[in-house]
Amino acid sequence: MATEVKVPALGESITSGIIASWNVKDGDYVEKDQVLYELETDKITSEGLAEVAGVISLAAAEGDEVDIGAVIASIDESASAPDKADKAEKADDSKQEAKAEDKEKTEDKKESVPEKKSDAISPAVRRIAEEEDIDPARVTGTGKDGRVTKGDMLTATHSSRMPAEEEKKPAASAPSAAKPVPSGERTTRKKMTPLRAKIAERLVSAQQEAAMLTTFNEVDMSAVMGLRKKYQDAFVKKNGVKLGFMSLFVKAVVNGLKEVPGINAQIDGNEIVQNHFYDIGIAVSTPKGLMVPVVRDCDQLGLAEIEQSIIGYANKAREGKISIDDLTGGVFTITNGGIFGSMLSTPILNAPQSGILGMHTIQERPVAINGQVEIRPMMYLAVSYDHRIVDGKEAVTFLVKVKQALEDPARLLLEV
Repeated sequence: MATEVKVPALGESITSGIIASWNVKDGDYVEKDQVLYELETDKITSEGLAEVAGVISLAAAEGDEVDIGAVIASIDESASAPDKADKAEKADDSKQEAKAEDKEKTEDKKESVPEKKSDAISPAVRRIAEEEDIDPARVTGTGKDGRVTKGDMLTATHSSRMPAEEEKKPAASAPSAAKPVPSGERTTRKKMTPLRAKIAERLVSAQQEAAMLTTFNEVDMSAVMGLRKKYQDAFVKKNGVKLGFMSLFVKAVVNGLKEVPGINAQIDGNEIVQNHFYDIGIAVSTPKGLMVPVVRDCDQLGLAEIEQSIIGYANKAREGKISIDDLTGGVFTITNGGIFGSMLSTPILNAPQSGILGMHTIQERPVAINGQVEIRPMMYLAVSYDHRIVDGKEAVTFLVKVKQALEDPARLLLEV
């Protein structure tokens, strides 16, 4: 008896996807709930699991575009699991392959992923290791028997890219060296992924359809940094997460939206839709591209709950487990280019929203305080807005409210 492996429904607007990778080979024996493949769509990347145990026969190859509901493989349930002799034979084959690869590695002095572990590394892990130049042997595995999973590699990739929050952020580091290009080739080409194509389409659409304008201000981060330093240990002890900047910015944005409700609205045809809830999108950078998971009802959440939600969504996004529901319904977006060293930028609207706040790197600068020059940790803020629905006065007022809330956090408690 053979069970068909079909592409599952992932949302009303998703009709097809591309098989990014197979984690098994044709003829392999798979266990129930084993990860078989990764499917990349224009919105999310998801993993397909085996519904039954048996020998798998692949009907689609990596890179194929497949429709929702299409049969991409079948699993023969009547096939028995390989016996010890088969396993021993496969182990011998793996050892021989490893020896050959080790020899090739010695001849080619280029440092690469240790091939002696190739039999324990999935295709997805190997691909990330090659693309990000990260040695799986140096990554702590959370899978069975300590095996390194795709999620472990994505977490390691994120950690290597993100500067420590508690340290002063240096200027943007130099990009890593480009991968060697085959001799004689001046250019290389690869097909744009569905997710990247959709991001490009949405960004261009936002600029073409909205009358987008950006206004700037700067905020003295002394009070926020002092607050975090004073209460960080107690906060972590009570809640199990650190008090980050993002939760305070979320609360400041909610406060600003309450003061200037015109920004918490959007255009739908010839109508203006006024929102009376505060679901805030947080832009998250992933190896697949930018995603904006939404933290719901931020006006009703405490700082710890917001931090926990952001961490949870960020991990899901980087592990490819984010869902369509996680990405829809936001009324306003916050993006933080400062973690990469950005000094100033003009963020693009996340349609159909009417506003987006851009955070930037914190730098100590001389500022005039009560007639005296002092060195303060300053951050430039930028709010881009749709001028069709939001007037300049509203945008400036909103940004000033955000600035005031951050420079005097007591305002967040009093909601003034």
